[in-house]
Amino acid sequence: MSNKARVDSILNNYRRPPRIIEFPKRDGKPIHTSEIFGQNVFSLKTLSETLPKPIYQQFRKLMDKNTADSVAHAVRVWAMDRGATHFTHWFQPQTESTAEKHDSFLTIKSSFSTDGEEMVALDALSGSQLIQAEPDASSFPSGGMRTTFEARGYTVWDTTSPMFIQSGPHGTAILYIPSIFISYNGDALDEKTVLLRSSEAIARAALELLSLIDNRNDDDGEKVSHVYTTLGTEQEYFLVDRELYALRPDLKITGRTLVGALPPKHQQMEDHYFGKIPSRVLATMSEVELELMKLGVPVKTRHNEVAPAQFELAPIFEEVMIAVDHNLLTMDVLKKVAHRHRLTVLFHEKPFKGVNGSGKHCNWSLSTNQGENLLEPTSTPETNYRFLLFLVAVLNAVHTHGGLLRAGIASASNDHRLGANEAPPGIISVFLGAHLTEVLNAIETDSPVKRFVTPHVETIKVGGTILDVKVSTLPEISRDLTDRNRTSPFAFTGNKFEFRAVGSKQSPSFPVTLLNSAVASSLEEISQELRKKKGDKSSITKDDQLAVIKYFIKKTKNIRFEGDNYSDEWAKEAKARGLPKIQKSPEAFSKLLDPIHSDMLTNSGIFTKTELYSRYHILMEKYSKDLLIEANALKSIINTQILPAAYQFRKTIAEGIHSIDMAIGNDGSIASSTPERRVFEQTTSPVFELQNFLATLNSNIEKVEGIEKSRERAAAAQSELLPIMEYARKEVDKLEDLISDEMWPLPKYSELLFTI
Repeated sequence: MSNKARVDSILNNYRRPPRIIEFPKRDGKPIHTSEIFGQNVFSLKTLSETLPKPIYQQFRKLMDKNTADSVAHAVRVWAMDRGATHFTHWFQPQTESTAEKHDSFLTIKSSFSTDGEEMVALDALSGSQLIQAEPDASSFPSGGMRTTFEARGYTVWDTTSPMFIQSGPHGTAILYIPSIFISYNGDALDEKTVLLRSSEAIARAALELLSLIDNRNDDDGEKVSHVYTTLGTEQEYFLVDRELYALRPDLKITGRTLVGALPPKHQQMEDHYFGKIPSRVLATMSEVELELMKLGVPVKTRHNEVAPAQFELAPIFEEVMIAVDHNLLTMDVLKKVAHRHRLTVLFHEKPFKGVNGSGKHCNWSLSTNQGENLLEPTSTPETNYRFLLFLVAVLNAVHTHGGLLRAGIASASNDHRLGANEAPPGIISVFLGAHLTEVLNAIETDSPVKRFVTPHVETIKVGGTILDVKVSTLPEISRDLTDRNRTSPFAFTGNKFEFRAVGSKQSPSFPVTLLNSAVASSLEEISQELRKKKGDKSSITKDDQLAVIKYFIKKTKNIRFEGDNYSDEWAKEAKARGLPKIQKSPEAFSKLLDPIHSDMLTNSGIFTKTELYSRYHILMEKYSKDLLIEANALKSIINTQILPAAYQFRKTIAEGIHSIDMAIGNDGSIASSTPERRVFEQTTSPVFELQNFLATLNSNIEKVEGIEKSRERAAAAQSELLPIMEYARKEVDKLEDLISDEMWPLPKYSELLFTI
């Protein structure tokens, strides 16, 4: 037992030459990123250029066999011209990841004669192969909807998401066909199908509301014909050296460190956030961005995050279906490129205890086909009734279905992050900022809207303020109408809502599906209220709209909170307001089956009852499986690495004590073995505790594994495994601080976080 592997890994990191790639150039200068963007994407523009115009027009209306065959031929030729040898239906099963099966373009045409069979090799992709494929549905999570003897399932091309190519082995490429995944009976087995349904539901509900008020563009008077959900995902992640990662079985198996003591310096100096990006990390980020730009992912921002070895990548907003596909592509490309730079990316929400975890902030809004953001308050939100109607619709959605939104972000991994003074707590509330809060309060009480002016610092400007920084060589800077509340789970940030509680590892599909569904239902409720106000009148008046706005302002007031969501005072106040505080995932998952939520989801057609129950059981089962995997991994680490290191260290100390006593005796003097005996005694209690822990853990694991019902099993995993694992961690961390570094078997936090 030694630290040789750790030391060798660290030395290799410094001796190894960096990976160098050439950015595409022209005349010796890097070409503009706009020229790279989307070059590996089979876009609608490319399709229109490769298909005859009548067939392209037919594709935009209805996909018949002739059209499908034409599209398949066009995309195959395009892909093969770029080195593609295989194609795959790329889909999103309920595994927090994507799935793919590669088929080659090779087709054999056989003819038979008296001399035998003659085979001719052809390259082909038929329309039926493009549109549909058949994976084994029983091998993916289905919550009981599919079994081994009912294995048939289908992937179906999602025509709203463009096809693309990615690099394959030996200089080849693979054509990716974004798809949904359904069972033989048509039940959704994936994340994408329900997201598509929710997007259609919110579009219908938004158009219905717009049709009741003035549904015209202010510039040209044209009516809005479609409403899109837009999304921007801020992806946080950690990067660690791949050799050190390979020496941490807990990271490899569970995605997080199950043991590990904090180093003397971690994030307390607040010097990592927006600090200089380490050179190896910057090279990785640059290569990731190059790959993503080729795939049409509009990457915009990169920077250090709060914790050491933690970083963020953020794109420009897109339509929600494309945004989700692009986020999953981003995670995939990050993994691949990090590997090339001998790094490993960690998406777990809390890979290191004691430092900040990672989230995936989902910036959500609604836009019309004319490019108008329906959540843009303008300079006078108090008179922008369209904005206010959509704003109170979102407030009403969170007020009514906050428990459902909490279910959408729940997981065993995200539980470690939520409410830990680094991420929003388990209480779902909405932050609007001082200006909008004042507007809503003024409307509620029929009061004039207060203007925010601080005479010695700022002066009023239409739509906001201007800050005077008191430096003559610097220009004035514009200030947003609202501050930013990083403790809020759901915060308004200018012209969008930031759903901050989403976990970094999870697909944004499910939480956004639930948000879309809740807002769609709320928009329908507001439309009903407007119709009631209209009565027999020919149209809905401004007074009718204001009355409805005022009604929902009052109804949703309890969900609004402008203060510190981390504080104990807020927890008490939220309880008094009747807002639930859901701390663990099993309780959150149960909200899916609460009638107020389940009826909304099924009545709106987002889920069938079968699909919703399936989702509930999958989430419960995954939760207990995650904890059982962690418990067994911790048991193995303690049994095979921690305790053997402790035994070796104690043996070495005992031999030293014996040698000292034999040489000079043990009279209690400074020269005696008393110091060694103290160290020996300090290791005794943790070793005993860990030995007892192993016996208890084995018993608890057997108890949890013996429970059949998913709800009871998840609850037992939470109560029987989590507390004892946390207790064992404290004992292991005590030993890490005591045992000689040369005998400690696992890479330490100081090495994992600072060797990049």
